[in-house]
Amino acid sequence: MHFFRALIISASLLPLAAFGTKKSAADKFQQYYPKSLASSPLKLDDSIYGKLTTAPRDYSLAVLLTALESRFGCALCQEFQPEWDLLAKSWTRGDKKGDSRLLFGTLDFGSGKGTFQSLGLQTAPVLLFFSPTTGPHAVAGDFAPIRYDFTAGPQSAEQIHAWISRHMDGRPQPQVIRPFNYMLWVSSITAILGLVSFMAVFGKYLLPVLQNRNLWAAISLIAILLFTSGHMFNHIRKVPYVAGDGRGGVSYFAGGFSSQYGLETQIIAAIYGLLAFATISLAIKVPRIKDSRTQQVAVFIWGGVIFMMYSFLLSVFRIKNGGYPFWLPPFS
Repeated sequence: MHFFRALIISASLLPLAAFGTKKSAADKFQQYYPKSLASSPLKLDDSIYGKLTTAPRDYSLAVLLTALESRFGCALCQEFQPEWDLLAKSWTRGDKKGDSRLLFGTLDFGSGKGTFQSLGLQTAPVLLFFSPTTGPHAVAGDFAPIRYDFTAGPQSAEQIHAWISRHMDGRPQPQVIRPFNYMLWVSSITAILGLVSFMAVFGKYLLPVLQNRNLWAAISLIAILLFTSGHMFNHIRKVPYVAGDGRGGVSYFAGGFSSQYGLETQIIAAIYGLLAFATISLAIKVPRIKDSRTQQVAVFIWGGVIFMMYSFLLSVFRIKNGGYPFWLPPFS
């Protein structure tokens, strides 16, 4: 008789227990969502973190575990925090009724040492997303949080928004709204007005300079010499300026056509520049010399410069590649 009475009482209490569980999950969201409306993301500690992440949950939770104190030296934490705050505030303002059932929280190491230790975290920041365990949006199976890895460095609010939205199908997903950057617009307008004023005052002096063909020819020639001598190669490969030759001396030219030194680039650029200048002088300057004897001497001088420089250039080719068959005296 007592057994049947106990069985009836237990059966009558089961619906109340289930109701209490659902009510508890709903109470947690109703308790903390008004706080997030006032200040989002929520500032968590070990106690609040444990309360919000414990099942049952009929809401989602995005938590950033970070270390903002300067003594930890977490530059990535400092860089990402403004983007995280912007995302949390934008989402909360766009979902004031809480239809998305999502809470944002920040747990700093100073307030959550126990949580960091329990999770075995050695680095920060770490972003965790907890899916609902009950309700229409509950995720079946493993209730472990989903982790976002900051392997590519600091992320923008839009990138984290896209990641969170992938786990919240069928629910509102308010967009990130960045505040209007007044300083950027003011500085841009000021710079444009300053440039227009400068051109209005000094334009008549600058225009003849900008239209000068010799100026653009010189700029083009310098650019050509830089790129043909391997200047960009040095910046990309971070090549050394010079290197030892293995006998206590210095090697100015690297063997092979797939490597070079910084000084080698400068020497080659000087050779190309001198060859170009000599050729231009022979083609343009020398024909304008009225005295025939002076003109003849100039031809021999510039011709000799071209011959010597080209001979040296061929010798450099032979240093780069020992099988190069061509050479000119006096360099071999």
